[in-house]
Amino acid sequence: MRHILIIVSIFLFSFTIISCKSSKSTTTTTDNSTSTSSVVFVGVGNSGTIITSPDGTSWTKRTSGTIYNLNGVTYGNGLFVTVNSFGTTLTSPDGNSWTKRTSGTYNSLYDVTYGNNKFVTVGKSGTILTSSDGTTWTSRTSGTNVGLNGVTYGNGLFVTVGWGTILTSSDGTTWTERTSGTSEYLRGVTFGNGLFVTVSLGGTILTSSDGTSWDNRTSGTYNNFYGVTYGNGLFVTVGDSGTFLTSSDGITWTERTSGTSETLKGVTYSQ
Repeated sequence: MRHILIIVSIFLFSFTIISCKSSKSTTTTTDNSTSTSSVVFVGVGNSGTIITSPDGTSWTKRTSGTIYNLNGVTYGNGLFVTVNSFGTTLTSPDGNSWTKRTSGTYNSLYDVTYGNNKFVTVGKSGTILTSSDGTTWTSRTSGTNVGLNGVTYGNGLFVTVGWGTILTSSDGTTWTERTSGTSEYLRGVTFGNGLFVTVSLGGTILTSSDGTSWDNRTSGTYNNFYGVTYGNGLFVTVGDSGTFLTSSDGITWTERTSGTSETLKGVTYSQ
């Protein structure tokens, strides 16, 4: 298998990892050293932690300039963007040197994505912000006070999820609430193979081909799910007590052995 599956196992320390293809020469040993490796992976976490890696194996800690928890990270238009628990955004062209940006809110930001030539970040009390350059951010009206935990882009559509809440937007500016059919705490959302998949506490999995109509799928567990991703023709979700499920179509799920009883908070996939 030529892909790398990365599962992040956390108890009190959480990470989000994003990968990209970059041709830039970057620092990969220490903050002040120089090498010819390219940053492909950037991980962010508690207390302003940022780590980078050229291969997913060797990691280097970077200086973020913040002490607040970093909750999400994405890559688009030649720029890494991460968001934190005090409404701050950070940007970097190479994953090594980071610049603090003003978002215009003090609300916690929980996730960020890139699509349709813009960055979209979501967070506490229905906060949604958009930016074309990752520097200047504009607040958008979400129509909800529910905390929004995850956001993704696919098939020309942004989808964000929260406590029993699903919102969609074609442009990141105007948002429409959809009927989720659940009151569960939706924690993550992804898009792959023409399908949106969101997961939640209590073992709930919902799928949608258009972001509008959602179907409840049988996961076979009541364990909490915290993260979901798609890659190499496979959806993967992870959660409590080492819970690890896979699905080729997002509809039928199979529980796998993760080899750990620790809570798994995130999962991503990269070539």
